[in-house]
Amino acid sequence: MSTYCAGVIGLGWMGLLSDLGRRPPDRFHVDDVDRPTPELDVHREFHFHDGPGEVEVPHSWAEVMHQRPDVELVAGAERDPKRLKVFRERFGDVATYDRAEALLRNEQLDIVAIATNTKGRADLTCLAVECGVRAIALEKPIAHTLEEVDRMVGACADAAVPLCCGAIPVNHPSYGGAKDLVLRGEIGHVQSIEAGAPSAQKQNWSYFVDDAPAWVVGSGDGPRRESGSDEFVGQGMMVTADGTPVFFRKGAGLLRISGTAGEIILEGRWRLWKDVETVAGTQRVEIDWPGTHLAPGYNAVYGLADLIDCLEGRLEEPKNSGRRVSTAMEVEIGLKRSSEKGGVRVDLPLSDRSLGLNYDWFR
Repeated sequence: MSTYCAGVIGLGWMGLLSDLGRRPPDRFHVDDVDRPTPELDVHREFHFHDGPGEVEVPHSWAEVMHQRPDVELVAGAERDPKRLKVFRERFGDVATYDRAEALLRNEQLDIVAIATNTKGRADLTCLAVECGVRAIALEKPIAHTLEEVDRMVGACADAAVPLCCGAIPVNHPSYGGAKDLVLRGEIGHVQSIEAGAPSAQKQNWSYFVDDAPAWVVGSGDGPRRESGSDEFVGQGMMVTADGTPVFFRKGAGLLRISGTAGEIILEGRWRLWKDVETVAGTQRVEIDWPGTHLAPGYNAVYGLADLIDCLEGRLEEPKNSGRRVSTAMEVEIGLKRSSEKGGVRVDLPLSDRSLGLNYDWFR
């Protein structure tokens, strides 16, 4: 069994703290060195999930790397000395740095998780590739602008470095099972896809879209919120180059994939309908889901698993890859542009790569 050396840059909520305490509500500036840190328990076993019947599983990138037997967590970088101290107390004989560049240049890492705030994440990703890192996990959102995303995805593609963009449910193997059903034609030809929002931070739909987006129309977007976010909050439609529409409708569930011979719906659990022949003719009926169901809490666990599957040749790209998140971000920005112009059609790709999104203050 191969052993992979791993490190974490950014020891905040998803880098480290989520397995040791509760998220602090206090605001801070993204460039603050001394940021609010909750009361922590360095002996806590796993992240605690509040839902009834949910298991305790590692949640932060640091803990997920530490718990996996074929990964050795060797280093962490963080500007806040309090968090560096906690990292050493939790994981013992690890190298710590107050500068991410020093970690990347001094440590020979196979895998790095970049769990910093969004500002500067593009530069760190490209530097990690330059320093020979073989696989990269990012926290969401991927970046602020399309230009940044182009650089990140391009650098990783040129160096054949798999890039996983966020600990989100798409990482779970059940998504792969659902897509296999689609590719095998179990629901016939896909006629449409529906989701509640484009949400480039946490998209469910783009994993099922393999053709390039061609155009979008959007309406109902709102102004930038007090939290700092101007992510799209309206409704709209994207159409791919092969004519498949993806609808973003308020009130819709997480995901609906409608085909000529069936339908797949994700509403907390996967459900499958297929057209079957009965004495009364063809009827669309629900049948038992044939694969694994979605389980909560494993977002980083399976994100890391995807990266290692890529390194070992079992997977071409992570399910939540940089390429797919780039697509979702461009669609979301296109919907915003359409809404601003009264719902006109906006063709993709967008020519202005300086366009981007602002996020909540803690991103």
